Amino acid sequence: MRTAIATVCLSGTLAEKIEAIAAAHFKGVEIFETDLLSFNGTPADARRMIEGFGLETITFQPFRDFEGMPEPQRTKVFARAERKFDVMEELGCDLLMVCSNVSPDSSGGIERAAEDFHELGERAAKRGMRVAFEALSWGRHIHDYRDAWEVVRRANHPAVGLVLDSFHVLARGTDLSAIRSIPSDKIFLVQMADAPKLDMDYLSWSRHYRCFPGQGDLPIDEFMNALYATGFEGPLSLEIFNDRFRAGSARRVAIDGQRSLLVMLDELRRRTRSPVPNLPQLPSRATCSGIEFLEFAVDERSAVGLERTLSGLGFRKAGLHRSKAVTRWRQGDINVVVNADKEGFAHSFNITHGTSVCALALRVDDAQETVDRAITLLDQPFQQPVGVGEMNIPAVRGLGGSLLYFVDHKTGLDRLWDVDFEPVAIDDFSGAGLRSVDHVSQSMHYEEMLTWLLFYTSLLDVRKTPVQTVIDPGGVVQSQAIETQDGSLRLVLNASQSQRTMSFRFLSDLYGSGVQHIAFETGNILSTVEHLKMNGVEILPIPENYYADLEVRTDLSAEDVARLRASNILYDRESEAEYFQVYTEALEGGFFFEIVERRSYKGYGAVNAPIRLASQARLASAAAAPGA
Repeated sequence: MRTAIATVCLSGTLAEKIEAIAAAHFKGVEIFETDLLSFNGTPADARRMIEGFGLETITFQPFRDFEGMPEPQRTKVFARAERKFDVMEELGCDLLMVCSNVSPDSSGGIERAAEDFHELGERAAKRGMRVAFEALSWGRHIHDYRDAWEVVRRANHPAVGLVLDSFHVLARGTDLSAIRSIPSDKIFLVQMADAPKLDMDYLSWSRHYRCFPGQGDLPIDEFMNALYATGFEGPLSLEIFNDRFRAGSARRVAIDGQRSLLVMLDELRRRTRSPVPNLPQLPSRATCSGIEFLEFAVDERSAVGLERTLSGLGFRKAGLHRSKAVTRWRQGDINVVVNADKEGFAHSFNITHGTSVCALALRVDDAQETVDRAITLLDQPFQQPVGVGEMNIPAVRGLGGSLLYFVDHKTGLDRLWDVDFEPVAIDDFSGAGLRSVDHVSQSMHYEEMLTWLLFYTSLLDVRKTPVQTVIDPGGVVQSQAIETQDGSLRLVLNASQSQRTMSFRFLSDLYGSGVQHIAFETGNILSTVEHLKMNGVEILPIPENYYADLEVRTDLSAEDVARLRASNILYDRESEAEYFQVYTEALEGGFFFEIVERRSYKGYGAVNAPIRLASQARLASAAAAPGA
């Protein structure tokens, strides 16, 4: 199958779109009519540009309101089709895509539509061209691919074929079994689109919320299984209408599109255990067993404050890098790296973003295979000079230009603490009871959220949770977690369109997307909070009204609620599962830490998020007040 993408998916001019499509290694392009009409040149000029980038125009689309029209409109639509054929001849394209009629003037009837398509096929064939019919999910008379196929079948013309669009098929929940019986040579084009599950009219859903395969909730795998059964090997093209994509970088969106198709086809290959033509070999998704370390980029001044905070949280200095101004802080299974070196990646990151998390290192089964998969999926690998005898840890570029390192036991990369660091002798200490990294919360621009969802789910063996809508005093935040089956890795992605939310303000302070907070897990949150208080760690204050409500809506005893109130601990319960969470006050740049205790609880305390956000907003407002 050859991968292609429609120009309507991307922002920018036609020239910018074509350049982005070629950079993402597509072979084919669908030219959307509006993009050609707004192009400052002739169709022949567009053809030279497209072919100059090594691309083929696989279809010109859409041709609207064709079948079932009464006279004199019928004569006019055929005249319009001839004009389209003229344009296609200049454009170097032989396929016209026709979508089902939505005009109130049109008449229904399969036979009548078939007669119209037979005549259109005759006209196309005389020009060495073809036409392909698509059933729009909101079509006036034909909105089911089975009816569209019946029109094509009865038209009985070699120049007339079918378009299968995964959105139009799956959005209506149409049975897929009939696809398997369609001859592959009559499927002229397959268009791919996913979408979140939404309860709205098909037109609005399609025009604003489509996304790439794997980013939504539609059963794309089932659609591909049915398509595979036909033996189809033609063009597989993305047709996405999405407001976020139109607001984003054309190159980034095009790369996301190619990545989504590569992953989708690789999964098809694994399910069917059959080769997929033109598909590069992809190593399996990486199995991740947790976070090996979190790295902060700091300068000399901010290093003092961050290390004081880490000490207050119960961490102890455990190692000094052999050649750089880098220290390792440890507690339980948690490693925090503080990088104050004046050269290298972390230094550059600190100059741009200030004190911030510049890298995460994941424990995977095979680090090199993980990077190989990432490169094949068009992720950006990263390397920097290392000292003699020091370890070269594989990495790719991650969120906001940060790094994602990969460490494994297989090649000994997990020995980095012994190889790269001089140990620091420390007395026995229990710390504050923190045991592991529970989750890492990342904030990003709204138009980037689907990109990073796809980045993680395409590279790692993780699942995505349903999107949560969180109310911030300054607006609405969308939050979505991705996690391993056993919860050893949890990443929470947050984005907002409102510039007044805490998530958006963090982006301004950080000058880009990044890690906004890290949650550590403890087995006894009351004991941990006592340690933090004794160590001088400032805990985020929670309003009294929250605990008054907690007494009413839960079966906690008055004594239990009093203990939670005294420690500013938030609480949630799902059946018998319980969740306790507490937050530090914000540090430099708006970053903060969270401490959680899980008792068989799988979520992230979403019910408490508005309380936390309101409390943080009050503190931020007080700090910004004159004389504060």
